Amino acid sequence: MKRYFLFLLAAALLLALVSVLPACEDEGTTEATPTPTSDVVAPIEAKGRLRVATTTSLYDTGLWGYLEPMFEDKHGVEVDVLYAGTGKALEWGTRGDVDVITVHSKAQEEQFVADGYGLERVPFAYNYFLIVGPEADPAGISGMSPEDAFDKLMTEGETNSAVKFVSRGDNSGTHSKEKAIWANAGYDYAEVRTSGSWYVEAGGGMGPTLTMANEMIAYTLSDIGTFLAFQADLDLVPVVDEGDVLLNVYSVLAVTSTKYPDMANNMVVFLTSEEIQDLIGNYGVEEYGRQLFTPCAGQDM
Repeated sequence: MKRYFLFLLAAALLLALVSVLPACEDEGTTEATPTPTSDVVAPIEAKGRLRVATTTSLYDTGLWGYLEPMFEDKHGVEVDVLYAGTGKALEWGTRGDVDVITVHSKAQEEQFVADGYGLERVPFAYNYFLIVGPEADPAGISGMSPEDAFDKLMTEGETNSAVKFVSRGDNSGTHSKEKAIWANAGYDYAEVRTSGSWYVEAGGGMGPTLTMANEMIAYTLSDIGTFLAFQADLDLVPVVDEGDVLLNVYSVLAVTSTKYPDMANNMVVFLTSEEIQDLIGNYGVEEYGRQLFTPCAGQDM
């Protein structure tokens, strides 16, 4: 009887062991989760991601690709840089889709702040716009003021098939500057854009607009930084490069609705810091032989 009892006990134990073996085997196929230690850095996602909307000119020149990793290393946060024209960047800010904006259209920026979407407009760099075009200069505008050049482009464009102008046509900072020059020259922009086939709207970024103008052997308005960055692939040359209206100021604005106000402010401080201002001023000089951007933190521009 005792032996029979021991046999039943052994059988029960064996059955119990067999029943748990498959579960043990399944667990063995799952990668073990490491035990956290005190020196493990919290994932970036836990700290949030800073979304920066920027103009195509700051992006196409490579400046953001240069500065972004420095900010990430300094503050331990990942930065998502989204690039578009100023109008689209400000639209993203209005909707709360981004935390920081770096753009170049003073009137639009001031309205953005006045409407309560941005905390403050803080200039951090500037350069100049250029009217670039074919070396042959079929419109004969070389050396003119920007306003006189646009006036002659209109006149020649309507009568000379060799004269064409490619506009950004995208409500960007460059497009806003173009409209300001037309206004200074005494033209209603609505009439300009419908004045004939000589005037073409690209509806895209500065790089693609320069490429289109190059293919069409046409004139266009470009910031000097993007022009220098693309110059090696272009046959276009600067035709008009002087005039107060050509000043192009870049500003940084923290968006009011950001979920990360401290980090957004860190970006403003970063771009206006002495160290980064020096880097901005020297960016591209070795490669292009001249400044793409001039630092201007603290100046009223």
